[in-house]
Parts: sequence; C-alpha cells; structure tokens
Amino acid sequence: MRILIYGAGAMGTVLGAFLARAGVQADLVTRNLRHVNALNKSGAHIIGAADFTVLVNAYTPDGINGVYDIVFLMTKQSDNSGILAALLPHIAENGVVCTMQNGLPEPSVAEIVGEDRCVGCAVSWGATFIGEGCSKLTTSPKAMQFALGSLYEASKNKLEDVKNILSQAGEVTTEDNFIGARWIKLAINCAFSSLSAMSGLTFGEVARGKLSKRVALEIFNESVAAGRACGIKPEKIQGHDVAALLSYKSKLKKAFTLSLMPTVMKNHSLLQSGMLFDLQKGKKCEIDFINGVAISYGEGASFLTPYNGLAVKIIKEIEVGERKISPENINLFKNLL
Repeated sequence: MRILIYGAGAMGTVLGAFLARAGVQADLVTRNLRHVNALNKSGAHIIGAADFTVLVNAYTPDGINGVYDIVFLMTKQSDNSGILAALLPHIAENGVVCTMQNGLPEPSVAEIVGEDRCVGCAVSWGATFIGEGCSKLTTSPKAMQFALGSLYEASKNKLEDVKNILSQAGEVTTEDNFIGARWIKLAINCAFSSLSAMSGLTFGEVARGKLSKRVALEIFNESVAAGRACGIKPEKIQGHDVAALLSYKSKLKKAFTLSLMPTVMKNHSLLQSGMLFDLQKGKKCEIDFINGVAISYGEGASFLTPYNGLAVKIIKEIEVGERKISPENINLFKNLL
C-alpha cells in the first residue's frame, strides 16, 4: 500500500517517524522546503518523550506523484478545500483519506473526496515542531492512542486497513460511536487548547492553576452539554469516561473533580496548543474549528455556550493585536464562574 502523510509538521513528522521505525513506508509532505531537505538528508529526529532518528521520504506538495491508498490528513482545516482538490488525482479509486485534524472535519473532507473515501481519527497525543527535521513528542509513547471511525457507512469497510497501519505507531480503537469520541476530544480541546493559546501555558499548567482549571472544567462541561443537546452521546477515550469523570452536580463533587484535573491531564501535561504557535507567529488560528464548533452546535439546539463564546472572543482579539497572549486573559472568565 502507498501511504501519504500530508502535513508533516510536528505531529505528522512524529507519526511518519514511528511508522518508519516499525518498517512502514510512508511519504511525508509539507510546504516547508527546509524541513523536507533536512528529513531527506538526515532523517526524522524525534526528541522529548522519545529519542530516535529514522530515515524517511519527504516532499513538498509539488513532488507528489502517482496515487495513494491511504492519505493521513494532518493540516489545518482552513486549508482543506484547496489541499483536497489538489490531492484528488492522487487518491486511489478505492483509497481513503483519514483526517487526523482537530474539531469535526469529516463533513468538509467527505464533501470533496466522497463519503466512501473519508474516515476520521481522534488523536490523543501531542507534539511540538522544533526545527528542520526535528519534532518533540510531548506525550508518553505508551499514551499514543488513536480513536478511529467513520461518520459514513460507505467508508467503514476501509477502517481495518487504516487501523493496521496506525497500530504500528500506537494503540488503535475502532469506535462505533465515532462522533462521540470526536466530540470528547473536541471538548478537551475547547477547554485546554483555547486556554493554552490565550495564556501561553501548557495543558498541565492549566490543569494545576487555581482559576484556570475551574475555567477549563466549565468550558469542557459546556461543550459536552452542547453535544448532548444535539443527540451526541460522549464516548470513552483511552478507556476512561472523561465526560462522567469531569462532570459534577454538587459542590463536593466539583471540588473532587477539580482535584483530579492534574491527574486526568498527566500524560499531556507538557503539551501546548497548536493555536498558541499560530498566534505567536501573528497568524490566525483554528479557534472557529474547535470552540466555534461547540458554539455552532449549541446554537442549533438553542443551547447557550457563554464560556466557549468568551474563549473565541479573547482569541480573536489576540489575532488582531487588541490583546496579548498572557495568563491574565483567564481572569476575564471570573464573571462567568
């Protein structure tokens, strides 16, 4: 099988390196020419929670040739239409695109490649791009897990092939209730990615902060509730019922839940939001594809999402230079608590 990883940034480089180390050939594609040259010259160097270097094949988009059986899509959702249109001639007739993006990207992907060629994967690990040829794994390799599934009956027969490949890099579960697994990952990102992006903190620092963990808890539960209002049943991730674990109906349960927060995020404590790196570079980030999704679904069910709304407002103010990245931004949520 020919395998393509489109979007060999931090996480794409890590995935390609783990597959290559397991003997699986995958082509890595990124627009970063210097990164491509370094990967081809010296291999992919992984540091952090793992430390190894492995030879890989890397290209810029104009170097793609022939057709691929599996395409792992790891770019930003905002680029989907242009990237997928260019990729269409390179996707085998019976091939499949596995989107590994944050949020709920499957509908936009299926609209272009077809429901029969679209599956999704909620990724439960993180990485940081260090420089040419190098990425830092910020999650323990033992916690590299993939929740695989499809929103479409027409592509479910392709899941086994994708699972066989991803299992070379980590633990893979095939989810019958895939949108439930997607939504829990979305809710976690709504809470921790947005707060990390606006504050500059790691997920672990957010989980330990007296105020930040309270805000994260409210954003998470609000996001889960918005999904429930639309008939989405939360799914377990990594074997844990996070929705139940972080829910509360009394002050005592809330206090207990808050005390658990650092433990819940232990495997991801060093992770920082990819949105943070975009903001630091003066770029617009994916807030509309994360917290914006919770808001949109909430609106469709007449369910209010004030915490997510404020998170989006703060991030957009940072994008246009009206506000700086700072832990002080989290204080803006005090009036909602």
